[in-house]
Amino acid sequence: MKCARVPSEIKQNRLLKINGLSVVESCTHLDSIKGTMFLEDHMLIYVREGQNKMTHGKVSYVVNKNEMLLLKKNSLVQYDKTGAPNYESTIFFLKDEFLQDFIRIANIKDVATKEAVKISTKPVNERMQKFFESIVPYFHEPDNVDEGLLKIKMLELLYDVAATDKNLLQQLLQMKKPVKSDLKEVVEENLTNPITIEQLAYLSGRSVASFKRDFNDIYNMPPSEWIRVRRLNKAKDMLESTDLPILDVCYMVGFENPSHFSRIFKEHFGYSPSSIRTTTVDEAAE
Repeated sequence: MKCARVPSEIKQNRLLKINGLSVVESCTHLDSIKGTMFLEDHMLIYVREGQNKMTHGKVSYVVNKNEMLLLKKNSLVQYDKTGAPNYESTIFFLKDEFLQDFIRIANIKDVATKEAVKISTKPVNERMQKFFESIVPYFHEPDNVDEGLLKIKMLELLYDVAATDKNLLQQLLQMKKPVKSDLKEVVEENLTNPITIEQLAYLSGRSVASFKRDFNDIYNMPPSEWIRVRRLNKAKDMLESTDLPILDVCYMVGFENPSHFSRIFKEHFGYSPSSIRTTTVDEAAE
């Protein structure tokens, strides 16, 4: 299943969005909804009712009622929303420029750290809960919420987050400029994500030039070429070992355009993805 890029591809939930500031209210009365989303901006999610199990890489975070979770941008996240009788959440998307404005306005000193702050779910105290409750009425009349008001509410959110937990404050600071991470670990973790070289460089805490230089030192080839070959080999393995539709395989290994996937697959291996399925069927018949 193709993942959705958020917040740009959000359609079914109630949304407040002005000049890049995005707040989403998600409500469902179904027992469970699963899916995958690629975070274009940093995301803070608060669960009002139900539970949301969010998985990033090899780590899962269970966000229960009256808990929140802060995740950095350029991440592929799987979610599993459950609720009895319903699931409700409010999601805030934060751009780097907005974080920088807040840090400047709040006069917060950026203390450098050598290690990334550990991500974890946080209980919502009374102060934060009152803030989240104050946002709900805006979804009932989004046309009457102007840019200035939404910006004030988003700044209020960041002030509350910073005052609630020092770990969350440090996490916000690191989102502005990520700690330099192990390049091989970042690349392997995001191999099948629909992600650009610029986004990989950001996640590794490097400039694009530094990322490309360090990558070439390790793998002896440009990152775009290495990633393409790895994805194609993984797609070939999946086509040969599973009965998943070609379209699903295309999306699961990180390609976003099925026609482009089929073309470069044939260029690389000398045969099309569909021919693997034809061969597999013929061999099974024998």
